[in-house]
Amino acid sequence: MLLYGVVNASPDSLNEDSIATSPATAVARARQLLADGADAIDVGGQGSTDIATVVDWQQEWDRLAPIVPSLASLGVEVSIDTWRPQVARRALEAGATVLNAADGMQDAAMWEVAADFDVPIVVPFLSGPDPRRMQLVERDPVETILEFFAGRLAEADRYGRRDHCILDPGTGFAPPNWPWQERYHYQKHVYSNLDALRRFGRPLYIALPWKETAQHDELLELVVRQQPEYARAHYPRKVRAFEGRLLGHTSGPRA
Repeated sequence: MLLYGVVNASPDSLNEDSIATSPATAVARARQLLADGADAIDVGGQGSTDIATVVDWQQEWDRLAPIVPSLASLGVEVSIDTWRPQVARRALEAGATVLNAADGMQDAAMWEVAADFDVPIVVPFLSGPDPRRMQLVERDPVETILEFFAGRLAEADRYGRRDHCILDPGTGFAPPNWPWQERYHYQKHVYSNLDALRRFGRPLYIALPWKETAQHDELLELVVRQQPEYARAHYPRKVRAFEGRLLGHTSGPRA
């Protein structure tokens, strides 16, 4: 499982450990993530939770402009997590190598950016157009996710980019004020049916649970046992420890 460690250049992330708002702190955070078992770095400059303050694209890019080249200098893959094509384009020009499209690739301008840079594209499922206002999924979520990806991949075909797409079931997003127990059962159902997403023949990417509760650990174990090709983690050391315990892998924190 190729693991992206999370660096947040926005000041309002729910995970305060991930916040790094200067090149020096971002590089220090990234180095620690890599030492703890991450293979690559995911960086964003705009929070997507319902409590995050939304800034315009220029301010989002101002947060990222000095940080992206610094992370790229570490010599590992760097994904840019954004729903704005203006930010995506500038980040890829500055050294990012992967597009983590928080809009679910629902904007033609984002496809044009992806086509121009010929990069891998993480496509997350979204119920609705806004990652901060995800709508409740009224029917079976797996069927809804499959329909969404069928549509996104049909659009990818128009740009010759199907082979670049990596599918994310979007469990890192949730409707505002969704109670945890509902979110837990939703995620457990989706994670228990990840094989259904294999019908598209594309790699999978999961935003891994990071909170310290028994239910979060249950979800993390459920994902780790299935070994998606890619994952995003705030605490890669913990993820690698789960891999070692569950799968007998020797990979883990690096000296």
